[in-house]
Amino acid sequence: MDDVSQAARGGQGGDARLAALLQREGSAYDVAGVRQLLAGVRAAPPGHDPEAWMTLVVAVPSPALRRELSSLAAEADAASAAALSPAERLARLRAELARRGVHGFLVPRADEHQNEYVPSHAQRLAWLTGFTGSAGLAVVLPGTAAIFVDGRYTLQAQAEVDDTLYVRRHLTEQPASEWVAATLKPGETLAYDPHLHTAGEVERFRAAAEKAGGRLAPLPDNPLDAVWADRPPPPLAPVMRQDLRFAGESAEQKRQALAMGLAAEQVDAVVLTAPDSIAWLLNIRGGDVPHTPLPLSFALLHADAGVDLFIDRRKLVPGLIEYLGNSVRIASPDSFGEALEQLGAARKRVQVDVASASAWVVHQLAEASAQIHRAADPCQLPKARKNPTELAGTRAAHRRDGAALTQFLAWIAETAPKGGLGEIAASDRLEAFRRHGEHFRDLSFPTISGAGANGAIVHYRASPRSERRLEPGTLYLVDSGAQYLDGTTDVTRTVAIGMPSAEMRDRFTRVLKGHIALATCRFPHGTTGSQLDALARRALWEVGLDYDHGTGHGVGSYLAVHEGPQRISKLPNTQALLPGMIVSDEPGYYKAGAYGIRIENLVVVTPVAATDGERELLGFETLTLAPIDRSLIDTALLDAAEIAWLDAYHARVAAELAPLVDAATRQWLTAATRPIRAA
Repeated sequence: MDDVSQAARGGQGGDARLAALLQREGSAYDVAGVRQLLAGVRAAPPGHDPEAWMTLVVAVPSPALRRELSSLAAEADAASAAALSPAERLARLRAELARRGVHGFLVPRADEHQNEYVPSHAQRLAWLTGFTGSAGLAVVLPGTAAIFVDGRYTLQAQAEVDDTLYVRRHLTEQPASEWVAATLKPGETLAYDPHLHTAGEVERFRAAAEKAGGRLAPLPDNPLDAVWADRPPPPLAPVMRQDLRFAGESAEQKRQALAMGLAAEQVDAVVLTAPDSIAWLLNIRGGDVPHTPLPLSFALLHADAGVDLFIDRRKLVPGLIEYLGNSVRIASPDSFGEALEQLGAARKRVQVDVASASAWVVHQLAEASAQIHRAADPCQLPKARKNPTELAGTRAAHRRDGAALTQFLAWIAETAPKGGLGEIAASDRLEAFRRHGEHFRDLSFPTISGAGANGAIVHYRASPRSERRLEPGTLYLVDSGAQYLDGTTDVTRTVAIGMPSAEMRDRFTRVLKGHIALATCRFPHGTTGSQLDALARRALWEVGLDYDHGTGHGVGSYLAVHEGPQRISKLPNTQALLPGMIVSDEPGYYKAGAYGIRIENLVVVTPVAATDGERELLGFETLTLAPIDRSLIDTALLDAAEIAWLDAYHARVAAELAPLVDAATRQWLTAATRPIRAA
């Protein structure tokens, strides 16, 4: 401990007091162990309860021990390494690659679980390039480097990545594999970390390298980690149970149901690498990554319904092992590879989802002579189809969330015209409204609070350097959501600040028409989201407009705000929409340098009452409850059915939210949801 930290806790006396308390209260940790634990805790995102980690030290810490642990947590960190510039980081990586005898390296956004949100110690792409978006890849070669992002992050990459260091490319329109094939020189070796890529990705890059006359090679450890001097340790957020009153089905029931499926396929075990699958299967939740309650871990589900859970024991709150039961065996993450080898040595038939498992997992099994059965993660589909308890919970969560958002919209209507309101203050106020809600645990993603031209940046994140004021004559786009114990929310509203232009009203109404078209569509069993996507775009297409993102993504139940396998998108998708699946309905329009528009509700797939038709039909029930800005609607562009939908939706919003808001907000809500009348 450095001198400043020593002084903060009274020097060695602080350690002595802590040591005595740890011994007296029966902790398994000494002072050094607590320091190691705390390093992992600090590497995790701040949780709902900042002192929850203390139960990992002692189940019920005394007030005196809590004070000592609080003091320890408040100590100043030891002097960290001086921050390197992006150019220095790139140079150090190239030097490390040369030392290892390779020429290039792939740096994906992914971690070993292929998560959308990754822990701080896996933020390699951000550390190297400065790009903080949730999807991207960098390719570093001796004389050049490139970064690849999709259309959501084009403007963000321009702002965050130095174009003198990296060529910027579109992830799908200009694939990285094609760039490698055209840029890698004959005889050069492009290296990769097999823990961070799927087998399919590896094959694409191998083909590209060979086309260029080079080769692709795995490395035993990540060279970027070797030059990242102040890299955080793996996170250690507490892992807790998800109560049956929210989950609706016990972990044992889930394990037994999936095990029956494995037995029917003559599969001995399935590898689970997605933490959200493990969280759902075992009814546990964690906090290792931002905004998604994931316990980073791996698991093997066996045909006898037993589970080997590979997780750091230090994260498990007291009583959790007993809650999981004898059929769930806890093992160290370091033993995961050995367990895969043992399956192979026993010639077991092992199921792997090669679309999400890392190439390392597939390689370990193949090298050990396991019989690999390639099939989808068996948790993904039942997790996506919410049970009645989960649906009741998400409806309740959306009512509370809608009340918070409505309070915010009423506050915006009163505050913004006065001038001086910035994007950060606005999003902070929205979060404050949400935090008062029952079962609130976190935001479900960083709020997109975009005023004026910033609203045209699809995944914009306000900063003191970039933020704008909400000024008259502009649009304000706010895309936000929350994690509640009983459900996950995601909603976008676009509001006019002052008087909108005729163009703004035209574009907004066309987005609204697309939103309504999707919300009201009826479709037969077997229909995929890809088949419905055009409904949301038609009104924009009619005048030569479009948007460069999907129309809908799946949403979890106090899990990931972006969940598969269902989606609504131009991209091909073979997964049919099924009852119980939650998806977003979020068409948009973005005029670069001017404004952005998006209208997003979450909807759940439901059976439609029987008709005289030949096929059973499905439709959508809207979950999200919040007013849609009437001042931005050009009623001349809406037909009678669209007006009827909007009036019915607003009537429902008013009826369900009015009892949950204060008198002033209720008065605003009444005006904001009054019926539309065609011009």
